[in-house]
Amino acid sequence: MVGENPSASPDGLAGAALQSALSIAPFHAWLGLRVEDVNDGVLHLSMPWRDEIVSNPRIPSVHGGVLASLIDLAGMYVLLTRTRAVSATASLHVDYHRPASGGPLHVHARVVKIGRTLSVADSEVRSPDGVLLASGRGSYLMRDGGIAA
Repeated sequence: MVGENPSASPDGLAGAALQSALSIAPFHAWLGLRVEDVNDGVLHLSMPWRDEIVSNPRIPSVHGGVLASLIDLAGMYVLLTRTRAVSATASLHVDYHRPASGGPLHVHARVVKIGRTLSVADSEVRSPDGVLLASGRGSYLMRDGGIAA
């Protein structure tokens, strides 16, 4: 993992544990997600280009569901860098700005709020040259009362 700051997540996941958690689900492993950086409530993931994610071969552009999944996963995992009490997505809003037609894709997520029952994170998917492709906000259910931050 590049740019790791283990002290940024005293109650959450960091380092190899974060990458391992991200890769445990078969869909996440298939996406090939890699933790590039985690620091102070901000997470950067990358995903290599895969021809299987193309929905329009004429452009070719990535299926919107894949972009939404990246926004959702990055939001959940940035919260997991702060607390292990995150349990599931409660709501997700995604805006699509441009077709994603090349990779790797880069996802940046940041913690907005960690609450007792609901936490919030913002995420952006960017092209290799930094162009904004999609952005979104997720709300995530907390278990065991979460943590106050």
